[in-house]
Amino acid sequence: MDSRTDHLVRKLRLRHLELLVALSETATMRGAAARLHLSQPALSKMLGEIEACFDARLFERSHQGMQPNALGASAAYRARAVLHELERATEEVAALKSGAVALLRVGAPSVTAAVPAAVAELRRQVPGTVVQIREGRVHELIQRLLAGELDCVFGAVTPELLAADIMPRLEPVLMLEDELHVLTAGALPRPDKGRLRWTDLRDAPWMVPPRDTLVRQAFMTAFLNEAAAPPTPVIEVMSSVTIGALLRADPTLLCAVRREHATDELARGGVHRVEVTPRVPLPSFGLFMRQEDLQRPPVVLAFAEALRRVARPPRPQRLDARKTLEVRRT
Repeated sequence: MDSRTDHLVRKLRLRHLELLVALSETATMRGAAARLHLSQPALSKMLGEIEACFDARLFERSHQGMQPNALGASAAYRARAVLHELERATEEVAALKSGAVALLRVGAPSVTAAVPAAVAELRRQVPGTVVQIREGRVHELIQRLLAGELDCVFGAVTPELLAADIMPRLEPVLMLEDELHVLTAGALPRPDKGRLRWTDLRDAPWMVPPRDTLVRQAFMTAFLNEAAAPPTPVIEVMSSVTIGALLRADPTLLCAVRREHATDELARGGVHRVEVTPRVPLPSFGLFMRQEDLQRPPVVLAFAEALRRVARPPRPQRLDARKTLEVRRT
């Protein structure tokens, strides 16, 4: 620990870190004072102590309130990470005191067949493990990972993510390939000759996700690659629960989903996969961890190994953010 860090450790208190986070989020002394249940004069004194510790101005005062400058934003971000790490320590100690062997906090999409299988495998290999699964979009989950709220995130390794500024702070490990699948609960369509192609299904009643999703873009690309206009869906829906219910309630529907979603629906029964050619790849799935972690908890490494065992080929490999991952953006 260098002298500057030693000085901060001796001078800063957790309350100072809470103030940095509160000010960055409320942008006013009044809002921060209400959140921390302290008077504004007390907060002004604390802010002065913080800026003295860093020997820098961290917030700019104006009629609109208090906005963190570049230094303040960086300090607030790190303060938030420290507080989240303390929260993790509290949760982990409580779990261990109650008899758990380890605590894992993982982020994942709302529909995935690999994560439940990997969690079950992890608990077989490490009995007594407590797992907290947080569901959401991969970009939101990765922000929570970087903030220290999660230990790892399982999600699509998209070209946009690989090109993002945050990528150098992440270590993704490729776990399984993905592609577009077609499901139905009704009779399987029969081609006039040979294999079933996307153009053979252009007039079918389709259920697909919204336009801003990778699955919808892949669906449209499948028809455009065949020199055909993409069909207009009769149902546009995002919820995996609603998709499954509608598929089984209306056997006339065809639905385009990710492989992970298809695997989940097929395991539940009542639907079939429609084999369509050519195959349409989607960005592969990977397990994201923080690059800056000096030493990862053993339970995170055990979960990664469990994912390796349940995932399909290819074998896991480390990705270099400076190189382009060979996935088609569809």
